[in-house]
Amino acid sequence: MANVSYYRASGTGSRYLGSGRGGLGTSRRRSGRGRWAAGAALLALAAVVVAGGVALATAKASLAPVRGAIARLQMPFGGGTVSRLSVVTGPHSRPVPATVRNGLIYPVGLVGAGQRLQVQVDVARPGWMSWLTGSTERLSLTVTTPTASLRSHYVTLAPDGSLRLHFRVPIVAYSFGPTSRHMQRHVLAVPASSIVLPHSGPAGAVMVSAAPLAWERGGPALVSWFPPGSAATAVASPSPGARIGPATPITLTFSQPYDRVLHGHMPPVSPTTPGTWHRVNSHTIRFEPQGYGYGIGASVQIPLPGGVHLAGGQNGADASTGTWTVPAGSTVRLQQLLSTLGYLPLNFTATGPATPLTDAAQEAAALNPPAGRFSFRWSNIPSWYRATWLPGAFGELTRAAVMSFENASGLPADGVPSPQVWNDLIAAVIQGRKNTFGYTIADVSEATPESLTLWHNGQVVLTTAVNTGIPQSPTALGTYAVYEHLRVTTMSGTNPNGTHYNDPGIPWVSYFNGGDALHGFLRAQYGFPQSLGCVEMPFATAGRVYPYTPIGTIVHVA
Repeated sequence: MANVSYYRASGTGSRYLGSGRGGLGTSRRRSGRGRWAAGAALLALAAVVVAGGVALATAKASLAPVRGAIARLQMPFGGGTVSRLSVVTGPHSRPVPATVRNGLIYPVGLVGAGQRLQVQVDVARPGWMSWLTGSTERLSLTVTTPTASLRSHYVTLAPDGSLRLHFRVPIVAYSFGPTSRHMQRHVLAVPASSIVLPHSGPAGAVMVSAAPLAWERGGPALVSWFPPGSAATAVASPSPGARIGPATPITLTFSQPYDRVLHGHMPPVSPTTPGTWHRVNSHTIRFEPQGYGYGIGASVQIPLPGGVHLAGGQNGADASTGTWTVPAGSTVRLQQLLSTLGYLPLNFTATGPATPLTDAAQEAAALNPPAGRFSFRWSNIPSWYRATWLPGAFGELTRAAVMSFENASGLPADGVPSPQVWNDLIAAVIQGRKNTFGYTIADVSEATPESLTLWHNGQVVLTTAVNTGIPQSPTALGTYAVYEHLRVTTMSGTNPNGTHYNDPGIPWVSYFNGGDALHGFLRAQYGFPQSLGCVEMPFATAGRVYPYTPIGTIVHVA
């Protein structure tokens, strides 16, 4: 305000009244009104500024974590719309379908418990506000979904036999089943810290998962249950009595820490199997076989220390020893391998991809043989052999081939495809160790004159007159495998008249049926029945036949 002097008339003359700063009267009253007006203007301006600040502050949306949903979305003052919603999970940013309901963001479908989620929302502001704060706002938030864990994975049944599981936090959803791929999902009406699962048997194992929220999917965990009481109990997987593969791991879970139960010693595995026991956790150990594993057709046994019971055994009975069975190998596959190695006079040709030369692939093929066809290796195979041969039938021809392989491999030649025989057969195929001797058939004819035709690798080696058994002690007709091969031996027995005989120095002997054998024996003539069941021939001829008739050679008498 300018420094102005005011005057006031009094009588006829004039009188000085003072300046604008210190004067009285009319000029002072005008100054008060001006100050009130200025204050009002300042207050109005402040109100506008405050209102603008409030409007500016509330014009922003917000995104925050909230229990029960992925996040809470707060819209700006005056409203707004979601133009884009993105929920992804790392590390490769897999999209998670999601929706907004009543300001809360939920997944569409199930999300893993403990999953890290990256949320991004684009909010479009109303047009009347966009001039002040912009038309779009982008919000970001990273959250981790809650988890639920069991208080114990080793549960003793309640006295009433119920299987109750306890969790560290209340859960709403849970699943259970025999495997992680076969689980039934359940959603509780209200959160609970424990659940009761159906079960069968006094002991066993089940896969369980749980989550605090209905839209979560918990990670599966193995829960083992044991009978009531304080005795040490073990649960096996696979269950005792089950059929297993030659390389199937066997897991033992104990009701108490295994170090305490086993006293620091891992249980033995029978038959002796290359492999290693591994520690899974404080209660669980697993045996993992190596190489050929237990073997095809093996009966596997694992004994436990005294006082430790293996629950859930065969027929539900407890035992101190677990027993499992590896299925016997296929006869067709046995014949395929024997043909491939040259112990049968056949070729095998697979009609599909060749079986890889690995232990695991060959063992799998032993149980599930590949498709293919057999063909005779030589065109002059005897007609009776062609009529007798039958793929998949374990007859004397196949048994003889097994005996021949066992004899060549240094195994007891009993003709039984034991686990050891399968292991050696598979090893021979992988290593390419084929039969170097060849294949022999000794064809004996009882037609007059009696004869023997020696056939080897498609060639008739010799034909000679022989003697077979007399009517009182005939040579049995049929097809047999040589089971004993002796350069010289003593033969003894009982004659048809009841007297005993004892003949030492009998040469070039190949036993094929009980006491019947191919061998040398001196007679005045040959070609008709004279023996007590054996096939006799001159010494020199028997000496020529002997090298062709090792254990496993087929002798056919007709």
